[in-house]
Amino acid sequence: MVKKIAATEELKEKLANARAKSDAIATSEPRATRAFYDAYLEMIIVFLSNKCMFGFPSEVGEGLAGASIKDLAEVEVTPSGEGLHWKTLDVDLSIPALMNGIFGSKKWMAELARKGGSSTSSAKSEASRLNGIDRPGKEIVLATDEA
Repeated sequence: MVKKIAATEELKEKLANARAKSDAIATSEPRATRAFYDAYLEMIIVFLSNKCMFGFPSEVGEGLAGASIKDLAEVEVTPSGEGLHWKTLDVDLSIPALMNGIFGSKKWMAELARKGGSSTSSAKSEASRLNGIDRPGKEIVLATDEA
């Protein structure tokens, strides 16, 4: 019986220490207090305990790309405020990671980078063409009206 009481007191002390540490971190690092999906912007919006907010496109979050508006709208803030959870999608994302631009696993981030590098636009094509103009060793032939 004495061992049980000692173990209980030790557990209470550890729990009190853990709560104190958690409280200290909560006051020094922002935590999510609320989150929602904005269908117009196609973004997850997160309100933080420091009165700031941030958002990210749902398409970049691992497990969120291609999800329905209904599923995206079911975002929940974890009790600690350190994460976002979508029960129907079985997706969990870390607030600190999201704020550092990490939207999923290393494999997911590599895929995002690959897709980003392969996108094409007229602006990207023009920038690439202009970038090559000043390179030494490249001969630039310009068309003229003279025959």
